[in-house]
Amino acid sequence: QVQLVESGGGLVQAGGSLRLSCAASGNIDMINSMGWYRQAPGSQRALVALMPTRGTPNYADFAKGRFTVSRDNARNMVYLQMNSLKPEDTAVYYCNAFLRRMGWDTFNNYWGQGAQVTVSS
Repeated sequence: QVQLVESGGGLVQAGGSLRLSCAASGNIDMINSMGWYRQAPGSQRALVALMPTRGTPNYADFAKGRFTVSRDNARNMVYLQMNSLKPEDTAVYYCNAFLRRMGWDTFNNYWGQGAQVTVSS
């Protein structure tokens, strides 16, 4: 079993900041990448930021300059610092990990339960 547990969502005024955290646990052998996606009502789930275990992070255009993804590889955690938030950032934010479980040959995507972020104008 693998679990991704998010924390840190909530309600914030436009221009404010929030920090999301996500911890991956279970029988994890290797993590290729961890990151964040979001889904607004009526929209498809979209990439926010992805950070490989080795390499540089990848950001969606709307996240560049405002959001920062970081990882604590030793603790299998990923964070998303969101600054200068806008009402259009309102969405459910999902933690994602692309990893291989112990005893498995393949890597697969795993998802957290989602954290609601609401930005009021």
